[in-house]
Amino acid sequence: MSYTYEYPRPAVTADVVAITKEAEPKVLLIQRGFAPFKGCWAFPGGFMNMDETTEQCAIRELEEETGLALGSMTQIGAYSKVDRDPRGRTITVAYLAVVDKPLDVIAQDDAAKARWFPIKELPPLAFDHADIMTDAIRLFNSITI
Repeated sequence: MSYTYEYPRPAVTADVVAITKEAEPKVLLIQRGFAPFKGCWAFPGGFMNMDETTEQCAIRELEEETGLALGSMTQIGAYSKVDRDPRGRTITVAYLAVVDKPLDVIAQDDAAKARWFPIKELPPLAFDHADIMTDAIRLFNSITI
């Protein structure tokens, strides 16, 4: 069955903020291998396939970009600033994954590097990921206290 829509449809992505439950928490970031923001640090994530939910997308993208396979995540929120992605109108749904300690990761797919950073020493982040990080820390603190 085919449909024709009168309205434009934005792209949908999912991002994962993985944070450790250590005394000095760390967050997992990937260095982008391609434009936009090539060489900048960001959360693992990417575009949703037509046959998956945003959570399934988040789980898949995390594993594709870092080798980290997690099955349990909590939704942080949806982010829809009009200019958040220079490639076009894109809405992302961000998820929080809490792990006990940094797990082994390896950059794969379109990630040039994957690395755990102390939460208080983050590099500048691509897209609107600094806004997402603020919300992720708030959620992390509410569920780990």
